[in-house]
Amino acid sequence: MTQQHLNQMPAAQPARRRARWERYRVTNPFSPKALAGLWGSIVAVVALAALLGWALEMRGGTVIVLAIPFIAAWFENQRTVFQFDPAGVRVGNVILPWTDVTQFVVATPPNGPVLMGARLRPGASLPEGAIVPPPNQAMPAPIHVAVQPQKFDLAKMVAKARKYAPPNVRIVVADPTGERVAS
Repeated sequence: MTQQHLNQMPAAQPARRRARWERYRVTNPFSPKALAGLWGSIVAVVALAALLGWALEMRGGTVIVLAIPFIAAWFENQRTVFQFDPAGVRVGNVILPWTDVTQFVVATPPNGPVLMGARLRPGASLPEGAIVPPPNQAMPAPIHVAVQPQKFDLAKMVAKARKYAPPNVRIVVADPTGERVAS
């Protein structure tokens, strides 16, 4: 008699792991400040582990193993500039629910970074305390971020939006001659 597992579907992965890749994300390049924060956090955790190991006779490796996922998540959060996933949209440090977003706007000025932003539905407002960049002539959306051209891929953004964004959200490319829907 052979044993069979009840769950043999190929898509049966832990929800957290699967959700991690169901997103479109653009990051800042590595900065000295972010790297200093990362390494500073690692050194602090190792020092804390050594201190706890000495003072409480606790295994320092436990502290390190428990802290590493939090440090990695913090570092990833610091680098993320623009992201959308099944939970919503993040533009800079502002998190928006899908119900408030009607369009993603991409502007590619001739000289300078790519601008990525979001248009909100009528009546929607930004969260309290949201830091909004100053208006830019090339970007018609009220909230936007600047990203390096080599970090941006319009085809990938469109593919991920078709897969994970609500069907009413469109991607619009704005240039000096007007706007067009990305395809």
